[in-house]
Amino acid sequence: MKIIRTVARRQFVLGGLGAATLAATPLRALAASDYPKRPLTFICPWPAGGTADRSMRIICQIAARELGQPIALENRAGASGMIGTKALASARPDGYTIGQIPISVTRFSQIGTVQLDPLKDLTYLARTSGQTFGIAVPARSPFKSLQDMVAQAKARPGVISYGHAGVGGATHVGMEQFAQAAGVKLNAIAYKGGSAALQDVLGEQLDMLADSSSWAPHVESGKLRLLATWGESRTPRFKDAPTLKELGYDVVVEAPNGIGAPQGLPADVEKRLRDAFRIAVNSEDFKKVAESIDAPVMYQDGPDYQKYAQSVYRQDTELIRKLNLKELMEKG
Repeated sequence: MKIIRTVARRQFVLGGLGAATLAATPLRALAASDYPKRPLTFICPWPAGGTADRSMRIICQIAARELGQPIALENRAGASGMIGTKALASARPDGYTIGQIPISVTRFSQIGTVQLDPLKDLTYLARTSGQTFGIAVPARSPFKSLQDMVAQAKARPGVISYGHAGVGGATHVGMEQFAQAAGVKLNAIAYKGGSAALQDVLGEQLDMLADSSSWAPHVESGKLRLLATWGESRTPRFKDAPTLKELGYDVVVEAPNGIGAPQGLPADVEKRLRDAFRIAVNSEDFKKVAESIDAPVMYQDGPDYQKYAQSVYRQDTELIRKLNLKELMEKG
């Protein structure tokens, strides 16, 4: 499997407006212990400028204010988020290296893409927000609804194509779950990211796009048509698009991400971080950014987030078997 590495980008993120804000750090930030004594590093396992980077940046700003220290955001992208996740798990567990945990680590660790145990090698601090996934087609597509597409797919097995962001990722797995539920065979085309797949759908080189909300501005401009979204309920921004579930397919994919650290944090350090990120995720500033990128806030405190990860791990064990993901990964 090819791993595309991007140059790590490191940038300090200050709470509030910068040094002046730090000078006015609340006394509660110094109450529990003398941690933190120096700036923290936050590993974002996605490229700079993307939706994950934007959401993590604002969270880090608010958490930095609460902790009384700057947070240096470091982008370590590649391998569907697993390069950064591995770096996080391998860091020293002193509270000075934290980062975003893609929930897909529960699946990729079992497939063998990343060598770590997400149930033992990570400390879960806070679940943050989910994603809005959907199926979009070009405006000139003959598919006016998901039912139109399913009917054609049944008549022409393996012919109708869709682009996704990589084998084993949420867009691929979610689409294959839907295909199984609908009893159809689709032609899955893997890309190294959702943006490349989006461009080929806009160029009408593919029939469909399965992705998170990269399609949103193009649906609003009329270049794409949204056939369905994958959440528990309709998204407010695209309330006319039905969910897979309401169309009769028992498939829900929201892939919520969260924040974590290496396993073995001191208890008082873990508590400080959980408190800081609880405030950050529940802040109005973060909610505004999350809404702008169609990322529903799905906060959970560390212990509940860990239980959630354990449940997803068990579900992924069955999905890997059901969808033959190991075999697909080997084929590339």
